[in-house]
Amino acid sequence: MNAGVEKPDLTATLADLPHLPGVYRMVNTTGDVLYVGKAIDLKKRVSSYFQKPAGLSPRIQLMVAQVVNVETTVTRSESEALLLENNLIKTLSPRYNILFRDDKSYPYLTISGHQFPRLGFHRGTLDKRHQYYGPFPGAGAVRESIQLLQKVFRIRNCEDSVFANRSRPCLMHQIRRCTAPCVGNITEAEYTQDVRSATLFLSGKEDEVVENLISRMHAASAAQQYEDAALHRDQVSALRAVREKQYVSDVGGRDADVIAYAREGHVTCVNLVMIRGGRHLGDHNHFPKHADAVDDDQVIEAFISQHYQHHGVPPLILARLLNDGQDAEALAGMLGEHAGHKVQIVTRPTGPRRIWLEMAEKNAQIGATHTASLQANQETRLAALQQALGLPGTAQRFECFDISHTMGEATVASCVVYDQSAMQKGDYRRFNITTPVAGDDYGAMREVLQRRYRRLVAGEGKMPDVVLIDGGKGQLGIACEVMAELGISEVTLVGVAKGEDRKAGLEALWIPGRSEPYLLGPEHAGLHLVQQIRDEAHRFAITGHRARRGKTRSQSPLENIAGIGAKRRQALLAHFGGLRGLQAASADELAQIDGISRALAEKIYQELH
Repeated sequence: MNAGVEKPDLTATLADLPHLPGVYRMVNTTGDVLYVGKAIDLKKRVSSYFQKPAGLSPRIQLMVAQVVNVETTVTRSESEALLLENNLIKTLSPRYNILFRDDKSYPYLTISGHQFPRLGFHRGTLDKRHQYYGPFPGAGAVRESIQLLQKVFRIRNCEDSVFANRSRPCLMHQIRRCTAPCVGNITEAEYTQDVRSATLFLSGKEDEVVENLISRMHAASAAQQYEDAALHRDQVSALRAVREKQYVSDVGGRDADVIAYAREGHVTCVNLVMIRGGRHLGDHNHFPKHADAVDDDQVIEAFISQHYQHHGVPPLILARLLNDGQDAEALAGMLGEHAGHKVQIVTRPTGPRRIWLEMAEKNAQIGATHTASLQANQETRLAALQQALGLPGTAQRFECFDISHTMGEATVASCVVYDQSAMQKGDYRRFNITTPVAGDDYGAMREVLQRRYRRLVAGEGKMPDVVLIDGGKGQLGIACEVMAELGISEVTLVGVAKGEDRKAGLEALWIPGRSEPYLLGPEHAGLHLVQQIRDEAHRFAITGHRARRGKTRSQSPLENIAGIGAKRRQALLAHFGGLRGLQAASADELAQIDGISRALAEKIYQELH
């Protein structure tokens, strides 16, 4: 707050607050939301910040000192307050809230709702027509489960287009991973039975699946179908082996999550262990922002509140909360109301459950220590680069540009961003270059820099401290011209020229105004940072180029001709036997096709030659 400006009296605002559930927002003098919170009783919760501020943590005291207004929204229930709180946190990103990245990329295993269902890997929005199992902590866990289900139950995983057009069994059938329903090698009833066994297994009802397979094994043996009996025997053995390896007996075949946290320096890590259907699927680390100097319980509560807004809530959650009693019960009640089923949060587990929580705590500590070490290494690299190039200590944000093409075809430029000791993938951008001269790297660099920094000058992004240009003095000269045209003088430009024989470690760093480049040497920590950023720009550019080139090469040249739709395109290709025959045809021959006028025939001929 500016000196001499009297802080508004919030007495009247606090007095008018209702004794109802809802969400509150702490606002500063510039109208920015500093903190978003939920409350069972808005009046009691918000008033507690101002009645005894000395009892608050130093961080919250600092926040309260900046508050000039409190905005509230009354909700119908605690669950609705929880949902609104997290939507506002996601939208506003208040600086005093603990922020967990909204990770919607958790994968699921899906069993489709087709006549002959398929096993699949799924990310994104869930479709009610299909069954989903998970979420899994990573793609590897899903693929491992799919391989197991194929091995044991032999359910197809081919795409529908492949399934509908098979005339004979594929390789998956030959290696005994599919029963080939596509060509009628199994009846619908038998296939449905296999799918049911797979769903029971994924639901944690392994005993029922094993009993069913044993029964089928004995029936096949009695009917002297010894090959089928041996198959069922192997299925039982495989399921028992998986059970011994992955089954968590102390959760009773239920879904459960184990949540623990650890701190190392300024790094906070929350470890989430996922147990689905009684099977341990793995764990995943989360690293929140703004978690310094907050109570440990607040970290866990923030994770639980934010994470389960986007992912299914299991009936059992193991998490160590110091103020466990009423707080855990209230949180479980809100989660249960949101999920539509009872949720139990166990804060002081005993026996095997305590071992699971201790394991998660150990994983969290390893994750925090490792990440803190990486951050320290990155900070060392940054400091070394700042010192070597004479950059100010405030230079933190780097943008790097690279151009990729194949002999001038499908030119793509990349812009990657390094900030806060890490690559910021959400800020990456690709640019399809439209420079008329194919293969003109200088023209491409000019275009991408103009397009990028016109937007930033207009206020559509954050200006970097340093811009790295993948190239030597020529590319750097283009960058200097563009920045001068746009009136940008506060950004440091660095050209990264490849060394002799393009050997890593021999790169030359060119700075405007210097007659000689910096040669830092292969062991220099600052050069390692430059290489890391430059290599990421190169990777991002070349993947974009390959995608654009592949799309261009797979696209018919007829698609770019006005007046040629799908039906006319199909008629032309069918009449001339393909694109090569079409290219050999004259304009007169083209004009003889129904629906092709003389003018259109001339246009087609000109476009193809």
